[in-house]
Amino acid sequence: MLPIALDVEGGDNAPGVVIEGARRARDELGVPILMVGRSETLASLGDFEQFEVTEVIAMDEDPASSVRSKRDSSLVRCAELVRDKRASATISAGNTGAAMASALLKMGRLHGVARPAIATTIPVPGSTPTVLLDSGANSECLPSWLVQFGQMGAVFSREAFDIPDPKVGIMSIGEEKSKGNSLVKEAHQLLEKAPGINFIGNVEGRDVMSSSVDVVVTDGFTGNVVLKTLEGAVKAMGKAVVDALKRGDDGNNVFELSIPKLLGLWSELDPDSYGGAMLLGVNGVSVISHGSSSSNAIFHAIRTTSVLVEHGLIDKLAGALIPAQ
Repeated sequence: MLPIALDVEGGDNAPGVVIEGARRARDELGVPILMVGRSETLASLGDFEQFEVTEVIAMDEDPASSVRSKRDSSLVRCAELVRDKRASATISAGNTGAAMASALLKMGRLHGVARPAIATTIPVPGSTPTVLLDSGANSECLPSWLVQFGQMGAVFSREAFDIPDPKVGIMSIGEEKSKGNSLVKEAHQLLEKAPGINFIGNVEGRDVMSSSVDVVVTDGFTGNVVLKTLEGAVKAMGKAVVDALKRGDDGNNVFELSIPKLLGLWSELDPDSYGGAMLLGVNGVSVISHGSSSSNAIFHAIRTTSVLVEHGLIDKLAGALIPAQ
C-alpha cells in the first residue's frame, strides 16, 4: 500500500516518541511510513522515506487561521499527500483542531456527508471496544447528522474490530424511546428507519463501557463530556485501587503481589492500545492521536490505520452513507 504520512512534529513529546513508534511499526509490522517534518528533525532518519516542510503548527495556535497561513506545515502537507494519492492515510498527535481543519480543507468530505465526526475508541474490559462519535467535532448537530454518525460508526467498528453487525445506540437520559431532548427523539425516529444499521435504541452513559452497545452516537458537546468524564473516572479509580492496596503494614507486599493482575487490567483499559481517534467523513483516512501520546500509542495508531487502509474503509463508508438532509 502507499505509505502512511506521519506528522513527526505533532505532539507534546515529538519528535522522539513519534520516531520511536514509527520505527517499531516499520520493523515489526512492515508498514511503509512517510515521515513529514522539518529538515532538522528528519536529519537523522536516513532509513525512512521523508517529506520536508518548513513550518509547524503549535498546539496552542488557532486551527483555522494557522492552516490557512502555514501552508507548508507538517499537518497541512500530510493531508495534501493523502489528497494527491502519495500517501494512504495521515496520522498526527498535533493540534487537534488544525488536524481536523487540514483534513477537511485538503481532502474534502465524502459525497453526501454533512459534517465529519471524531470517532473515539472506548476500551471495554473483557469485550470489544465501543466507538463513541461525535466526541468533539460538532457541538451542535441536526438529527440527520446523527444518522450518518451511526452509519459511519458501524462501518468503522466492523472494519477496525471485526464486529459483524455492530449494535448502534443513541446517547440519552433513559432507555425509553420517549426520553431525551428534541434532537435525540428526532434522531431516534430516523435511526429506526435507516438501512444498514443495527439500531438498538437509547443507551445511557453507563452503557458506554459495556458489551451492550458497539457504537454510541451523540452530538459533539455531549460526546466530549462523556469522553473526558470516562478518562477522569478511570484515572481516579486506578489511583484509588493502588492506594487501597498499599494501606496497612503489609500494603507494599499486597501491592507487589497484585501487580501482574493490575497490569493485565491496565492493558485492557489503556487508550494507547488504539492510538488515536478517527476523523470519519473526510475523503481519506485521518487519525488524530492524543497530544500526550507515547511511542506505544503511535505504534498502535499506525497498526490500526494500516488495517483500515487495507480494508478499504473510505470506499465502504461512502457506500454506507445516506445523504443528510
